Amino acid sequence: MIHTNITLILTLSLLIWGSPFVAKILRIPTPPVEIILGSLFAYFSFIEESPYFDLIAEVGFLYLMFLAGMEADLKQLARSSREIIQKSILFLLLMSIFSIVFGLLFGLNTIIIISMPLISIGLLASLSKTYGKEASWIQLTFIAGILGEVLSITALTLFDAASMTGIGMELFVKVGYLSLFIASVYLLYRILHLLFWWFPEFKRILVPKLDTSDQDIRLAMALFFILIAVMLSLELELALGAFIAGMAISVFFHHEKKLEEKMSSLGFGFLVPLFFIHVGASLNLESLLIGGVVSGALLITVLMILSRILAAIVLKEISGSKDALLVALSLSMPLTLLIAVATIGHETQLLDLLSYYQLILATVFEVLFSMVTIKFLSQNKEKLSSPTSPL
Repeated sequence: MIHTNITLILTLSLLIWGSPFVAKILRIPTPPVEIILGSLFAYFSFIEESPYFDLIAEVGFLYLMFLAGMEADLKQLARSSREIIQKSILFLLLMSIFSIVFGLLFGLNTIIIISMPLISIGLLASLSKTYGKEASWIQLTFIAGILGEVLSITALTLFDAASMTGIGMELFVKVGYLSLFIASVYLLYRILHLLFWWFPEFKRILVPKLDTSDQDIRLAMALFFILIAVMLSLELELALGAFIAGMAISVFFHHEKKLEEKMSSLGFGFLVPLFFIHVGASLNLESLLIGGVVSGALLITVLMILSRILAAIVLKEISGSKDALLVALSLSMPLTLLIAVATIGHETQLLDLLSYYQLILATVFEVLFSMVTIKFLSQNKEKLSSPTSPL
């Protein structure tokens, strides 16, 4: 047991340090490389199941959602024109319709059809770090992504509750908890907004300019874990708590750019890579030999990406065809939520083993294809013109 843990620690250390070098050699983004390497090293038994690894990977996933919340600028959302909001909502609606229609046409598993319209902006934090949050398509993606993320996490929370309790009074109780939580968050936001408006110096007390004890990081981490604890007590989706914690930091302490940089460095330098490696390790390469796994995963990948590209037609008028395509691809990687749905479906036996492997593999294919294509399109875009924000 000790030998296994030592091997795991050394392997993870090597992968965290070496993945950026491999990504640079292959000229593809780091997250897909971490997923692939995690799968390969697990196949050769360098990475084995460990409750400690599972736990820290879960923290990495929640931290990624936290960073996504920090990237989400609600003030930018509030400043956005009515046209952009309406087009974003129409994009989400069309994407959902296309996903469901495609799923029914090809006779996919019900759980897979439910998961196809999901939106997650977890990887947008990585894209924003790579391409800059001032890029027009990044800003547009965040607007549509925030709206889709909230709806998706709400749907995931309800799906999780329904799969555990069934359709009954207990489900309605959980829906009540979720509604009460969202209402409480909004009320607290209004109170704090008023408090900081009347007493702006209170912000300096919480996050001092001359800080020798890293009080800003302590505050952010405290908020992160407090909201996770609240979601645990309510038995609701933890990702929602982590996401709201990040949004709270963004809303009230957006002026502290160093805080965002510190939290991002901790995440992408340690916790987030562990999550991606764990995703790769959870994919058994031997499952690729099972008939229908690869073809089914490719079909799911194509249908999910196609539904978003077709829906993105409504975004062309805002920022051009290339930006619309980049938005569609950026929102084609709901990796974290797809894995959550696959896990819940498999554990509750609503998803058979074949469909489970197909869905897990599809998440990897989506990240690989979308990340590489986004890099190719963004490089060509930079060569042709200098992007200006339509927002």
